[in-house]
Amino acid sequence: MRSVSFALVAPLALLAACGGPQTSKDNAGKVSRAADGAVNSKLEMRLSLGDAANVMHQRHEGMKEIGNNGKLLNRELKGSAPNLEVVRAGAQRIAALSKQASNWFPAGTGPEVGKTGAKPVIWEKPQDFAAKLHNFQIAAAAFNAAASGGEVRTITARFSDLEGTCKACHDTYRAEMHH
Repeated sequence: MRSVSFALVAPLALLAACGGPQTSKDNAGKVSRAADGAVNSKLEMRLSLGDAANVMHQRHEGMKEIGNNGKLLNRELKGSAPNLEVVRAGAQRIAALSKQASNWFPAGTGPEVGKTGAKPVIWEKPQDFAAKLHNFQIAAAAFNAAASGGEVRTITARFSDLEGTCKACHDTYRAEMHH
């Protein structure tokens, strides 16, 4: 089965909301996630190959942007006089992307579908993965708040916390990608 029609998915999503894990859909209406933003632990719908490819592309681009901002912030914060406007912009972008990341890992978007740095263990240990993603989101929000305040020592400490959440997840759930 390559795709599931919306007419079949919509009633299933409504039924799931009544008795099982609550679901919502992203802007395109294609990604299942828990009501609190965490990744669902159960398969609720199978994406078509085209939808899966779209989600995988969004995930790749989003993670790449988080990484690029992280590198920029690392250079900036290691400098003798960090440009706080650059730091604030990067912190805001990472915080925004961290919220979007809850939509980037629906079932059916792993290596079985195509090239990805996401390891299958993401869907084998969904609660642990969701907890690590949640920790990243909290750290991103804390870093963003610190950047808004302007105290470089606090900003640097919160950035270090953020980097720790990235590493905690990547150690288990990310495969190296060779482009």
